Amino acid sequence: MADPKVLTAHSTIGEWLDSEVGGPIVRGLLAASGADENSLAPVRGLPLQQMVALSQGAMPQSVIDDLVLQANGGVMPEATDTGWVERAVSGRFAGKTVIVTGAASGIGRATAARIAREGGRVVATDISEAKLTEFAASLPDAEIVVVAGDITKQESVDAIVAAAGDRIDALANVAGINDDFSPLAETSDAMWDRVIAVNLTGPFKLTRAVIPPMVAAGAGAIVNVASEAGLRGSASGNAYTTSKHAVIGMTKSAAVMYGPQGLRINAVAPGGVATGIPFPAGVSEYGQKRLSEFHSQIPSLATAEQLAASITFLLSDDGVNLNGAVLASDGGWSAQ
Repeated sequence: MADPKVLTAHSTIGEWLDSEVGGPIVRGLLAASGADENSLAPVRGLPLQQMVALSQGAMPQSVIDDLVLQANGGVMPEATDTGWVERAVSGRFAGKTVIVTGAASGIGRATAARIAREGGRVVATDISEAKLTEFAASLPDAEIVVVAGDITKQESVDAIVAAAGDRIDALANVAGINDDFSPLAETSDAMWDRVIAVNLTGPFKLTRAVIPPMVAAGAGAIVNVASEAGLRGSASGNAYTTSKHAVIGMTKSAAVMYGPQGLRINAVAPGGVATGIPFPAGVSEYGQKRLSEFHSQIPSLATAEQLAASITFLLSDDGVNLNGAVLASDGGWSAQ
């Protein structure tokens, strides 16, 4: 008997696996790559389309399109919305200048895109100028200023602030890197220095630079992207966990200091997010084994767009009564 539900790229991975038609197709694809459906357990709630990002370039869009065609007798069905769909709020950031770091990919790009579509002037910054240029070109009607640079370097911070101009309404510190899952005794100086520099020192330098104009204006919103690793010790390695705990401390301290001057400074703590950001080479064997039992408890992965919804809420005037808060945007992981 044919499945009553039409399978599309927007159907969840779980819907595909549970389908009499889609299940064998997906399992066949997995078998061809030497994997099985157990590897997809954490992402069952994500749209099939998200496999492109999860694969980190290994799975082109054509593979997803082919799966949909196979499931529908060679006919491409019209897209149907199943589950959460991003709905931009027209004009929510109209007249505002917002700096977004890590804007070339993942959560940073999704955040910058949503702000731009909601009328904001976005200063998009990241290491890769080529990726930033491609991002800006994808939204030709938006006002996006591209600044390629390294936020750990003061000259790059100065360039970002200069590009923003006299008015800076908001800052989203999204840029960050993973560590190698190493426990403290295995953490090298190079790993420690790099992770702390990107995840903590960069946001510190840029936040320090934007606070004075915000104080002068009597208003401003800053959101720092922390992590579940900032709330617990079982989410990542030593360097990453330390950096994200410190980000939360920096957030709360600044909120206390500058709240009376009209600034709101909050943090978002994501759980698992399907961004395709790679881990560095040489992941710790012991660290990976030790953490795997905890990672198996993650309810599900989120999309970058879902995290952008949390970040832009806090950046917008809708977050009016929130200051020094840590929003666990983690699908309920922190409640376990």
